Amino acid sequence: MAKQTKSLFTADLVLPAISASFLKLNPAQLVRNPVMFVTAAVAALMTLLLVIGHDGLGTGFKVQLVIWLWLTVLFGTFAEALAEGRGKAQAASLRAAKAELTAKRLKRDGREYDEMAASQLKIGDVVLVETNDLIPSDGEVIAGVASVNEAAITGESAPVIREAGGDRSAVTAGTRVISDEIRVKVTVEPGKGFLDRMIALVEGAERQKTPNEIALTLLLVGLTIIFLIAVATIPGFARYAGGSIPVAILAALLITLIPTTIAALLSAIGIAGMDRLVRFNVLAKSGRAVEAAGDIDVLLLDKTGTITIGDRQASEFRAVGGASTAELAEAALLASLADETPEGRSIVVLAREAFHVTTAQLPDDAEVIPFTAQTRISGVKTGGALIQKGAVDSILRASDGSGATAAATELRRITDEIARAGGTPLAVARDGRLLGAIFLKDVVKAGIRERFGELRTMGIRTVMITGDNPLTAAAIAAEAGVDDFLAQATPEDKLALIRKEQQGGKLVAMCGDGTNDAPALAQADVGVAMNTGTQAAREAGNMVDLDSDPTKLIEVVGLGKQLLMTRGALTTFSVANDVAKYFAIIPAMFVALYPGLGVLNVMGLASPQSAILSAIIFNAIIIPLLVPLALKGVAYRPMAAGPLLARNLAVYGLGGLLAPFVGIKIIDVVVGGLGLA
Repeated sequence: MAKQTKSLFTADLVLPAISASFLKLNPAQLVRNPVMFVTAAVAALMTLLLVIGHDGLGTGFKVQLVIWLWLTVLFGTFAEALAEGRGKAQAASLRAAKAELTAKRLKRDGREYDEMAASQLKIGDVVLVETNDLIPSDGEVIAGVASVNEAAITGESAPVIREAGGDRSAVTAGTRVISDEIRVKVTVEPGKGFLDRMIALVEGAERQKTPNEIALTLLLVGLTIIFLIAVATIPGFARYAGGSIPVAILAALLITLIPTTIAALLSAIGIAGMDRLVRFNVLAKSGRAVEAAGDIDVLLLDKTGTITIGDRQASEFRAVGGASTAELAEAALLASLADETPEGRSIVVLAREAFHVTTAQLPDDAEVIPFTAQTRISGVKTGGALIQKGAVDSILRASDGSGATAAATELRRITDEIARAGGTPLAVARDGRLLGAIFLKDVVKAGIRERFGELRTMGIRTVMITGDNPLTAAAIAAEAGVDDFLAQATPEDKLALIRKEQQGGKLVAMCGDGTNDAPALAQADVGVAMNTGTQAAREAGNMVDLDSDPTKLIEVVGLGKQLLMTRGALTTFSVANDVAKYFAIIPAMFVALYPGLGVLNVMGLASPQSAILSAIIFNAIIIPLLVPLALKGVAYRPMAAGPLLARNLAVYGLGGLLAPFVGIKIIDVVVGGLGLA
């Protein structure tokens, strides 16, 4: 579940951001944004010339230029500081939780322990965590089972079960055991756990630039160098024309030419994109993964828990060999009374509700036969009778005739029908006599078909991964609306499928939670591991879903696309609005030397100085006006790439072209009316 987001402009966010924006004027920090560094250098030069220069321009005009140049830089650092500040409160609470952590490290005898700070633990240490204790380190449960409150990490108050073995053994530092006790083996070094990663991520302090962001930064640097060279040649042209242009005017021209708007917002867009992911309870280990999510071509989704609700439900009893359905229902109920799995409980419910079987509990002399992976059969011995329930092949082998009887033939026919319908059959026998089959139905999640339709609209192909046989897989795939499926999938099959898609030039995403998913998670361009999964899965993926909701992968794709769209939209807007600034400032600079350029003053600006000042003011104030859009992100609606590009060009390209004409004219009127230029 996504966390509640605070308003962008509350005092507890804005005031620290204002203070931080001045600290970010430190050249060592500012140089990370070359365009804003150049802007700050020009502002510093103008400040110096204001004190010592004599270039014929009025002091009041130059003072205003200096003020607005510095404001341009400060607005850029403010955007970044505000984006970082949105995670400060969350980081503070996480740090508080981390500071409280102590550990009960078990000694070699496994009974006594030493109490110590969690920061002193090492990989391989085993700690005891009892009721109300905070788990001191990320690790694996190696003994015991406990209920754990993970609200500090996920924001969800409902406790979860963590136990040794299987796919629910991973635990996270800072979460609290609320019942029983467990023994946890430490699997990470101090300072490298999930709490530490979340703190760094939400603050943005250690955020690495993504590949697309680096590429765009290089483009902006290239444009800045080109415009620096272009402006440096202007004094020569002016002297050739028999005149001169003051340095202050050249500085103003440079700042309106270089892409200050997108440069000021670029870092904030990246930080905010990662912040949205964190607030959605997804921890990304790299910005590359977030960007890749926005470009995904193929989405691999596990069937159980992602496409279906996870727990199969008994929906029908089908008798064979002359047995009555009521007889089958009673035997199935007796075989399931001791079965605590969701499937077993659903069999009991169906037998009681549909056939009114009243047996409430097993007799005292009943002997329960537990299910094992070797036999694939469970059941009960009661009253001298042996009732068995399990996989069809296993029941046939255990029954009389080894599957060669008419009842066995009928059972195979019925179970094939169940499989073709997308269900899972369980056979039931009493004293070796086949009674029939139970139809266990995989329930497809409500609305999942529509969500796959949205992905198809985005141009993303969906593939369902399942261990079911091809008949069952085909039926569920058709009901869910996925584009393709991989049945009876092994870890090797998943890995081979991902590599095949990647060799075809596709970007692939998948989710998983088990150790057997780790190779595929590591190979996928976007691998989302469940937080409840094994340590191997969490280390292999480049994202971790703290809510352990496999369907979250669909939202991750949307967040990735929103990040790419926001950056692209604001870049388009920035480049387009520079055109209007050129129309404002270039005629104002050269009209005295080349009177014919006056025809380019299409906005009818009052004077050359007013035009220059208005362009500089607009160049500065457009940055804070775009901060909310940079932090919230451009609204994303699933659609094909072509219409999406056309819409964004129309909105942000045309809007970026027209807005400055209007804005600069309004500022010119105000500047002229106040007599500022």
